[in-house]
Amino acid sequence: MDWQTMMFQFLGGLGLFLFGIKFMGEGLQKAAGDKLREVLDRFTTNPLMGVLVGFIVTVLIQSSSGTTVITVWLVSSGFLTLRQAVGVIMGANIGTTVTAFIIGFDVSSYPYLIMGLGAILLFFFKKSIIQNIGQILFGFAGLFIGLEIMSQVMSTLGNLHTFIELTVFFSEHPFLSVVIGIIFTSIIQSSSATIGILQELYAEGLITLNGALPILFGDNIGTTITAVLVSLGASLSARRAAASHLLFNVIGTVIFMTILPLFINYVEWITDLFNLEKKMQIAFAHGTFNLVNTMIQLPFIGAIVYIVTKMVPGEDRVLEFSPKHLDVSLIEQSPSIALNQVKQEVVRMGEFAVNGIQESMRFLFTSDTHYVDITAQLKDVIKNLELATTNYLIQLSKESLSHADSKLQYALLANIRDIVQVGDQFVKLVELIRIRETNGVKFSEEAMGELEVMYDLVLDTMSEAILSLDKNNTEFARVVISKENRIKELENVLRTRHIQRLDNGECLSSSAIIYTEMISNLQQIGLHAVNIANSILKDNRY
Repeated sequence: MDWQTMMFQFLGGLGLFLFGIKFMGEGLQKAAGDKLREVLDRFTTNPLMGVLVGFIVTVLIQSSSGTTVITVWLVSSGFLTLRQAVGVIMGANIGTTVTAFIIGFDVSSYPYLIMGLGAILLFFFKKSIIQNIGQILFGFAGLFIGLEIMSQVMSTLGNLHTFIELTVFFSEHPFLSVVIGIIFTSIIQSSSATIGILQELYAEGLITLNGALPILFGDNIGTTITAVLVSLGASLSARRAAASHLLFNVIGTVIFMTILPLFINYVEWITDLFNLEKKMQIAFAHGTFNLVNTMIQLPFIGAIVYIVTKMVPGEDRVLEFSPKHLDVSLIEQSPSIALNQVKQEVVRMGEFAVNGIQESMRFLFTSDTHYVDITAQLKDVIKNLELATTNYLIQLSKESLSHADSKLQYALLANIRDIVQVGDQFVKLVELIRIRETNGVKFSEEAMGELEVMYDLVLDTMSEAILSLDKNNTEFARVVISKENRIKELENVLRTRHIQRLDNGECLSSSAIIYTEMISNLQQIGLHAVNIANSILKDNRY
């Protein structure tokens, strides 16, 4: 077999292996339900729970990088603290070892049968759960077929004198082996793949434990590159979460490289004790590395957080996603006070909505995609607070409320709906601006100036509506309502002027739909602000 054939065969096997892992992970995720972010958000109350959740989620999606990327996003969005994230990342590192154990089992006689069964379930059944199982089986089989193809190449490598000399060199220079592991995994972006290849090399007798284990440690460092890349454009907290992933694996590698001879003796002892196959030896080594590393570092999460805070300095704006004012004990003790607490939370929601309008406007005039992420986070905050406040009001409805309190309760529910819809509108504005940027659609200077006028009017109207809600001020509410006709008239005027510009050739026709949709969305925001003001005038309790 010549070098070209070997290279093509190896790359094909690697591609099939990566596809198998991804396809199987997606099937597992669908079968488990697409609620992984919710699980990470709800069940990471302490570091130990975080480790458990990180392990379970990684087993489900078959990707520690995937779990870590989700975790980085949740930290960036404010759902998780850095301390919670470190625990999840530790658990993700343990969870990824499951793939190595799967590879360690000899199912080489059955992958084609399993793939055929998976294909039947995928293409001949309509129930989603059966299709998901088919996808899991198909991906599982693809993983092993890819390994088998790579194994054929590796068995050929054993006859090459140059390759034998290279593996001996790695065995004699373990620190260089760590670097090789880091580089290889950074390129492939999958520690499962590189460890699978390492298992094949070791099984074929092409590398010793002295050379294989340092590469294994380097693989664990290399897998952190995905989260690091994802965090580059994210918040400071997200960058710190990615740094903690890197630090965790670097510390573990330093510890295990220090005791490498002892660790080799341990792996050999386990091998003799359980009569393990060579692939399973690497799986046990991988599992031990991550499990022991977690046990050592778990008590020092506070120190890890402190170190990464120093490594990635600065002050970050982290949004508070959780409600601040909802006290469950007040529901039975004092429903009236509890309602006022809800009102404070609704005001907070409104302030986030105002902020979202501002950020969408900044995106329009700067084209800085940083504002896209901020508006997405603000929308998530509003949705999270909507769920919390609505559930709180539902619990309150079970109590004996006065007529006035009942009216206030319904008014607050209406306010929540309006604020949520404002969130929908500023996200739509951002989407329209992104379409404009992507397609190179230009607005004339006059059109941009008119949009700024419309934005300012709507922003002032929404700000005053939330202020009137906060202060229970009917005068502020009347000011908001007085702007309703002005908003409608301005929307009509801007629409007419843009049509005139199109007729005069001052603007391209491609801008027409985007421009008119934008002013329509802005008008809708203004009308929701008016709804909030009207609710204040209808109820003197405000």
